[in-house]
Formats: sequence, C-alpha cells, structure tokens
Amino acid sequence: MAASGDLPTGFGELEVLTVGTVLLVEALSGLSLNGLTIFSFCKTPELWTPSHLLVLSLAVADSGISLNALIAAISSLLRRWPYGSEGCQAHGFQGFATALASISSSAAIAWGRYHHHCTRSQLGWDTAILLVVFVWLSSVFWAALPLLGWGHYNYEPLGTCCTLDYSKGDRNFTSFLFTMAFFNFLVPLFITLTSYQLMKQKFTRSGRCQVNTTLPSRTLLLGWGPYALLYFYAAIMDVNSISPKLQMVPALVAKMVPTVNAINYALCSELLCGRLSPCLLPRGSKQDHAK
Repeated sequence: MAASGDLPTGFGELEVLTVGTVLLVEALSGLSLNGLTIFSFCKTPELWTPSHLLVLSLAVADSGISLNALIAAISSLLRRWPYGSEGCQAHGFQGFATALASISSSAAIAWGRYHHHCTRSQLGWDTAILLVVFVWLSSVFWAALPLLGWGHYNYEPLGTCCTLDYSKGDRNFTSFLFTMAFFNFLVPLFITLTSYQLMKQKFTRSGRCQVNTTLPSRTLLLGWGPYALLYFYAAIMDVNSISPKLQMVPALVAKMVPTVNAINYALCSELLCGRLSPCLLPRGSKQDHAK
C-alpha cells in the first residue's frame, strides 16, 4: 500500500489519475443504470414477476460492484487507502461477494430464459425465490472463506483497493482458487453458454429471435475471464513477472460489467423500457406518452 503522498510502486502520476478516473466513470455509470433498473421495479407492479426477480437480483449485485468501484476510485484519486487493514478486508469481502452474486445471477437468468423459451414452463415464484436465496447465500459463503483463513484479501497492485490476494501463489491460495473457480465461474459459465446455445437453436428453427443469445455469454466470459486468467497464472507461475499496470487491467475490465448488464438485461428489455419511461416522466407527460 502506498503511503500518503507517495505514488504506488510501478505507477506514475498520470497512470494513477487515469485508473482513478476510469474507476469513477465505471462506478457512476453502473450505479446510475442499475439504480434506474431497481427504481423501475419498485415503481412498476407489472414487473413484479418471478423472471424479473432474477434481473433485480443481478441489478442489486451489480450495484454492489459499482459501489466497490466507487470506493476504489476515491482511494485512487487520493493516492492512498484511507480505511486501514480492517477496511481492506471489508472492501475485499464486499467486492468478492457481489461479483460472485453477479456471475451466478447471470447464470440463473439464462436458465430461466431457457425454460421459458424452450420448454414453455413458466418460472414460479417459489423457484425464483429459491434461486435468489441460493445465489446470495452461496456468494456470501465463498466470500467469507478468505476471512476465515482459506484464501486471503489484500491490496491490489495500485494499493488503493482490495481483492483476493494472489501475490503469494501458495498452496492455500491455489486450493481455494481452483475450488472456488469451479463452482462460481466454470459451472455458471457452462449453464449460461449451454442455455443460450439451446435457445439459439430453438430460435433458428422457428425463425424468430426473441432474446440476445450472444451478449450475455460474451459479457460473462470477457468481463470476468481476465481475472480468471490472472488468478490461474498466479497459481502456476510467479505473478511478479507481470507488471503492476497490467495486473490492474482485469479489475478495470470487470468493473465495466455492471454497466453492460444493466443495458442488456434491463434497459434494452422491451417490457422494462415500456414501463420505465412513464416512471420518469411528469404526470402530464405520462398522458402524452400513453397517447
């Protein structure tokens, strides 16, 4: 961690400012769009359906990621971490839990869409609630393990935000990484890819494409893939051979996922867009909009 007034090792003044600015833009963008999504659900009873509950869960998780990015942005612009070691542990836990919840919520949405479009079986409230509870309990469980000694949270190379410590690459980190990655990245990725591939085949035969079957999978893979590659490299090689600036790239890429998710799952949804506009318009404008 950089001392007050000192630049982090491997970073120049402009680079620290750039990282802080990018994080700030990503944080404000993610909070605004996902906050808009949550607001629309609260104001529109027509959206209170089991399938949209999964989208709401994703929006809450992505808001948590953006809030984590906002704290990191402020610290980066201050050029120091002002919250101490306990604050680092809390920041790492909150960011890791919401990231896992975002990944799992995306997989849950894919599974729900598959059943709706391919089996025509409606998603019930009991199933949707069970999925949301499982997603969050599982995410909190895995994020809490580093606090209990399996894995560890530490500062990222910039020294102004915290994440899962991969700098040592010891047996403790390696065992936790591969176990966690299997259940929280590979399994959700498999569910997402398989669900949308089956939907794509269904839409190809029917000639009607009702859902974007490529963007969700690409977002999951491209958004969190760089982190997975960095962690995997740290498990088998000396991560210090990678420059600190390059090690920060996965964090910057991942913090963009909430914005992409909000656009794809909510703001580009025909139902949600139709319900969102009247919520934001004045009373007189609502009547004009209805006409």
